[in-house]
Amino acid sequence: MMAKTLIILFFATLVLGMPVVFTMGVASTVAILVDGALNPLLIPQRLFGGINSFPLMAVPFFILASELMTACGLTAALLRFANDLVGHIRGGLGHVNVLVSMLFAGISGSALADAAGPSAIVMRMMRNAGYEPNYAGALSAATATIGPIIPPSILMVIYAISDNRVTVAGLFMAGIVPGLLMGLALAAANHYVSVKKGYRGREKRASGSEVTRSALAAGPAMLMPLIILGGILGGVFTPTEAGAVATAYALLLGLAMRTLNGSKLYTVLVRASVTTSSVLLIVAMASVFGWLLTYLQIPQSLAALISGATTDRLTVLFLLAGFALVCGLFIDTLPALIILTPVLGPIALQFGIDPLQFAMMLVLNLTIGMITPPVGPVLFVIATVGRLKIEGLSRAVLPLLAAEILVLLLVILVPDISTALPRFFGFSN
Repeated sequence: MMAKTLIILFFATLVLGMPVVFTMGVASTVAILVDGALNPLLIPQRLFGGINSFPLMAVPFFILASELMTACGLTAALLRFANDLVGHIRGGLGHVNVLVSMLFAGISGSALADAAGPSAIVMRMMRNAGYEPNYAGALSAATATIGPIIPPSILMVIYAISDNRVTVAGLFMAGIVPGLLMGLALAAANHYVSVKKGYRGREKRASGSEVTRSALAAGPAMLMPLIILGGILGGVFTPTEAGAVATAYALLLGLAMRTLNGSKLYTVLVRASVTTSSVLLIVAMASVFGWLLTYLQIPQSLAALISGATTDRLTVLFLLAGFALVCGLFIDTLPALIILTPVLGPIALQFGIDPLQFAMMLVLNLTIGMITPPVGPVLFVIATVGRLKIEGLSRAVLPLLAAEILVLLLVILVPDISTALPRFFGFSN
């Protein structure tokens, strides 16, 4: 009875257009109250328990660090450096879009922050240079999805909280190669479209001195991911403490450059607080919903169903990937991650799939879902910022979506893509 009530209410409220964070809360609360087998006090206990976590403290720190770095004006420095480095190549501004997203990913860890910030700026530059508006928007949306893959990644911090078989540091290491492959795949797709559409690069290649000057200007921003990863790998601080270090570094940088004043700092704190509150609300609601799914043994039932269909490890991984991809089409990324991790993770473990490989498969799946309708939050951000129709964006994103799915297939077929680096640094199970 409880399981039926939970599942039916969840999908019914989702279809009615209720935000997914509230669909989880309503479905969980009503299921517990109607069945009567569990004490309703479990709801506030699980809500608090879901966010009462030391590793989770990294999330507000990384969000605040990202806001501070943007307020310091370092986004513009990254853009100049990327343009000087690759702007002369065929489809140059498209390659700038890819490169700046890869660089910004080491600061923000968020696809939405990238889409609303540097990707939106490059999109306007591309349109002014003669790129078709829908393609400029689609590429900006696709490149923004690199944000949750290259460390530091907010999604990976949340994942590590949901699955105790992996660590934040291990996930950060696991995301480096897939993130680089994602960038290369999107650059290749942009080259193909640029040749087909006749998009060219900047007329004059930047001189060595110009590249050096722009690299030095962007250096403080590019130093942040090195500080974070270097400190974690060197055992100087934990990933959670790394978030605090990143925030302190960004704050000191802003004060030293005199780009932060009282008014800007207030705005940054408000924006970071609102974003953090949204994330923590989703985590709290999803923790109740995910716990109920586990209590009702839905993962075990799903595992038994898959076991009855096949025992081949690779086939199981493809089935899990397909299921996650479908979920990513209809459920927003963060709640989908928290819901699916305790459901699909034990199944992957049962069939001998490496936890880090499964984690990267799931994170990649759900980030791809950020640029696929009907939910596609990154597409909607770009459509709003660029004043574009979602239909046109959805068509233009198809070749870029194919490139990202190719990377997903490589992660599924070649485990070492996501496990070799963590194993080398001693973060693999």
